[in-house]
Amino acid sequence: MKFSDIPGHEEEKRRLRELVDTGRVPHALLLEGPSGSGKFALARAYVQYLHCQNRENGDSCGHCPACRQHESFNHADTLFTFPVAKRGSGKPTLSEDWLSEFREFITESPFMDFDKWLTALDSPTSQPQIFVEEGSELIRKLNYKARSSEYKAVLLWLPERLHPSTANKLLKLIEEPYSDTIFVLTSDKPSEILPTIYSRTQRIFVRRYADEDVESFLVHTGVDPAVAGELARMAEGSLTEALKLSSSADDGMQMLAIFADLMRKGFKRDLPALRKWANDMSTKGRERQVRFVDYCARLMRENLMLHTSAGKYVTTMTPEEAKFSVRFHPFVNERNVIALFDAMNDARRDILANGNSKMVFFDLAIKILMQIRK
Repeated sequence: MKFSDIPGHEEEKRRLRELVDTGRVPHALLLEGPSGSGKFALARAYVQYLHCQNRENGDSCGHCPACRQHESFNHADTLFTFPVAKRGSGKPTLSEDWLSEFREFITESPFMDFDKWLTALDSPTSQPQIFVEEGSELIRKLNYKARSSEYKAVLLWLPERLHPSTANKLLKLIEEPYSDTIFVLTSDKPSEILPTIYSRTQRIFVRRYADEDVESFLVHTGVDPAVAGELARMAEGSLTEALKLSSSADDGMQMLAIFADLMRKGFKRDLPALRKWANDMSTKGRERQVRFVDYCARLMRENLMLHTSAGKYVTTMTPEEAKFSVRFHPFVNERNVIALFDAMNDARRDILANGNSKMVFFDLAIKILMQIRK
């Protein structure tokens, strides 16, 4: 990963280059900021620049042995640490166990879509962590001297997911680092990092992308310029969200059609039709069921904002959603919004827990329609 492969963030890139060029490489560097802002891509580019044997024009060359090894995720002095799921075999749970999946994941999703990582782990209901065995394994590996570079580098994704015991093990390494070892951490939620670790890092805040940067990125990936601007506004500065939206524009139309169908059946109080709607939803895969519930929550939120701002709110809806919401938004208000979101949160939880989806969606339909008919 070269700096030039990452859109925008020129100031952050300048600061990272300067650390290397001036020889002021911190033993523990934290890149913090919102999800989808490209922090891990910047961390990878920084470490590749550090290891590059032929830096040129403020970037790694891309063709020396070190750069080629980085591009194939095989650099001998670069270690990846990231949250994983327990395999349930009773054996120690290490990042290394999931390394092939992680390499494939960051190749397909260089801006680190956490939902895709859950899918790669084949464990959508789990809470991935960096387990205590990982700390012991890192200590073992870092005891060896750097093989081909001045520095061994540990790229640690999401330190807020360190198990407390792991965090305490790593604290000693960060407090008293080996002279040839650096840690580069990237966090979406820095307030959840163990304070003693957080306080011992040098920090760079990575801002969310401007809408113009996201729009340019989408156009570069082949999205129609006429559509890219609208998607960029909806993505709210997240490249991962922008990519999701661009790949699911047709899916969004289908979600709206399903939701509108639910509303039509509900206002007619047609219970047999609602039961059939719930049965149809139960035939869809769990991932799509969760996406529909999340879609409902977003549409409800947008309609609430439209209702409470007397139409002055600049929405992040597609033109089709906006057209639907002209008539729908009066039904989402201060009296029912908490109950509506509770119903959707309950449905999401039950789907992920493998609840009976026919019952889950019939219950959700009834609860939504009871609230918006008040």
